[in-house]
Amino acid sequence: MVDGAAYGQSAAPASPTQGQLPPDQTPPSDQAPPPRTRAPRPALAHRRHVQPARVRRGSAVPVSGGTISAIDVRGNERIETSTILSYLLVQQGDAFNQDELDRSLKTLYATGLFRDVSLTRNGSTLIVKVRENPIVNRIAFEGNHAAKDDDIRKVITLRPRAVYTPELAARDRQKILDLYAGKGRYAVTVTPQIIRLSHNRVEVVFQISEGTLTLIQKISFVGNKAFSEARLSQVVTSKETAWYRFFSSSDEYNPDRIQYDRELLRRFYLRNGYVDFDVSDATAELSPDRKGFYITFTITEGPRYRIGKLEVKSTLRHVPGDSLRPSVQSLKHHWYDGDEVQRIADGIQDELQAHGSPFAVVRPEIARNTDNHTVDLLFDVSEGPRVYVERLDITGNTITQDHVVRRQFDFAEGDPFTPTQQRRSKQSLEDLGYFSTVNVETSPGSAPDKVNVNAALAEKPTGELTLGGGYSTDAGILGNAGLRQKNLVGSGIDASLQGTIAQYENQVDFSLTDPYFLGRNLVAGIDLFSIQTDNLNISDYYETRLGGTARVGYAYNRYLSQSWNYSLIDRHVSNINTAASLYIQDESGHSLLSQVGTTLAYDRRDSRLQPHKGYIVRIGGDVAGLGGNEKYIRGKLDASYYIPLDILTGNHDWTIALVAGTGYIADYSGGRQDIVDNFYLGGDNLRGFLDGGVGPHSVPTNQYPASDALGGRFIYTQSTTLNFPLPLGPDLGLSGRTFVDMGGLAGLRTIRTYTAAENQPFAGDNLTPRVSAGVGVSWKSPFGLINVDIGIPVVKQKYDQTQVFRFGFGSNF
Repeated sequence: MVDGAAYGQSAAPASPTQGQLPPDQTPPSDQAPPPRTRAPRPALAHRRHVQPARVRRGSAVPVSGGTISAIDVRGNERIETSTILSYLLVQQGDAFNQDELDRSLKTLYATGLFRDVSLTRNGSTLIVKVRENPIVNRIAFEGNHAAKDDDIRKVITLRPRAVYTPELAARDRQKILDLYAGKGRYAVTVTPQIIRLSHNRVEVVFQISEGTLTLIQKISFVGNKAFSEARLSQVVTSKETAWYRFFSSSDEYNPDRIQYDRELLRRFYLRNGYVDFDVSDATAELSPDRKGFYITFTITEGPRYRIGKLEVKSTLRHVPGDSLRPSVQSLKHHWYDGDEVQRIADGIQDELQAHGSPFAVVRPEIARNTDNHTVDLLFDVSEGPRVYVERLDITGNTITQDHVVRRQFDFAEGDPFTPTQQRRSKQSLEDLGYFSTVNVETSPGSAPDKVNVNAALAEKPTGELTLGGGYSTDAGILGNAGLRQKNLVGSGIDASLQGTIAQYENQVDFSLTDPYFLGRNLVAGIDLFSIQTDNLNISDYYETRLGGTARVGYAYNRYLSQSWNYSLIDRHVSNINTAASLYIQDESGHSLLSQVGTTLAYDRRDSRLQPHKGYIVRIGGDVAGLGGNEKYIRGKLDASYYIPLDILTGNHDWTIALVAGTGYIADYSGGRQDIVDNFYLGGDNLRGFLDGGVGPHSVPTNQYPASDALGGRFIYTQSTTLNFPLPLGPDLGLSGRTFVDMGGLAGLRTIRTYTAAENQPFAGDNLTPRVSAGVGVSWKSPFGLINVDIGIPVVKQKYDQTQVFRFGFGSNF
């Protein structure tokens, strides 16, 4: 027998938080939905009122009077009589009391064990009749595809061998509806069905009809004047449904995402000078067919403000306000930018805390001048409360060792404590990539000036098994596999084994890195590798490298760092084409490279992965000759500078990148001067030209018809790139760029120099700049990063080798 409970009504959306309730406005007429259905409040969403079991009293239940001589319990099968008696508020020998009997009846119902209870009186005997609720034998789900059985079981209350009640089934139905709402499915229906078995047992089957995804059909903005609806649509993370969003969930309605979008809009307007901006309402309307949402943001922009007066007030001893004024002058007369103001305040505070004022606090304060639409800005520098760390507690690190976590904190027990250090330490723990959640909270210590810091962590898997494939212009068709453990046995050591098989290159690497070698601010590691490279399309030879590198690095401060490395590599040049020049044929055989190198870097970029502003300068050098048969000194210098165009474009995705570099190699004591150690120009460092396509080349002759890239001693490069967003780019992961590259390479460096009589001429040995210009597109696709560049050589010479199209694709899965 199957009892179908009437719980099949459709799910309504869980209502957004404040400011997200359905609006009184209608969507634009061009896409107006059917008559509007207001999204209910979360507490009422999907709810069907379930009537509690009716309290039934026997007519013989007396009014007060008489004494209970006996209590007779009837109808119980599983539940012990003594258990039922323990719930009664009256016992044998007590007087019959109407109030106590009523309360006893309610208490028995409240246990959830019974579907019917009656109390009657037979003379001086109290008769308690019960009908027990059934026991759940099994719980099943039918029709669910978007949510797995295990995921549903985690949210429901009913369990096998537990008591079944209609109320519990109704609550679980609601929880299932909420689970589906979180997955963007509001058209789902859930029907609990009861299959009755023998011995008062039931099976509970939740019949689920998932329906289609409830997607966002339209996003509207009301009150915007300074920015178009299209521009504001780029700011929010919620997106209108479109055919190309099949890999994204941004077009699924999510109340939390709407709330986040409110904050994104506020920050966007504050960055552009709209100090009075406010999102007065953010509403979500569900169409009557429950297949689409209509989102409306109602905003008040207010006037745009420029920065007027700039003041710095300091109450710190030995830190006058005038000494800090140069740090804020860059803001003068610009449009107010809340992010930039906070960044400058944080920068001043960090500098003060690092140089003798650990409790320094910098608070930016603004005063609006509504008459002339300016903002007077005051940086108030003072000393915050003196608080010290009493205890640092760490919980949840079941794999990662304690000392690995502790070294991410800027403080230890007894050190001064500031909220800035707390935020920075939390960010450092998150950047490790070892934990799924990181919470760093404080609690009062044993004294007013002491605080306990509590780090609650949740570990996540840190091992990676990767398989990949793709194509690049340099390596050709490729496949790779790798095994990596970023937190080896909880020690923080990063170990990896990678292998690549490609059309022009095969490589195997083993790498081991300890980010805190010997418990100090040292990054140390080793790399062992075997590389086989097919250079037949560039210089008519095949090269094998087998060796290793030991490296160590350290940071002087947040911006300045230095690294050292020592490499010992056996190189073997073979399979030389018979048409190759004499310069290449001289390279045949083995050479041993023993080299020590160093790089000093000063990095002030806002992000190392996707820099938007700031700069980095690197200077490095290599010395070969500590053993082996290569003897040279090589120096390198490069710099990158990033210019944000937010003020001009109002978009964070516009950036100009200026990159330049130079290098020189000098020989000493009669080293071999192998061309494999030379600088090469073309490809990645000069788009529009083939790898090694610029610089000294052998000139083809009848006897040696190949034109081989020989590299050079001195190189210089410069690249100007404008990065910009593309239409639909944020949704598809697309970004564009246009570039102008320039560079030169000269200084023939070979094992042997041939005379004209030996008929092995060369060309291209000059520093005349080569120039190219072009455009490129990057796509962060679900299959990996795809880069496409089209470079047109603008200035070139006779023997330069060009390459207009450059493509790279790779994927890990």
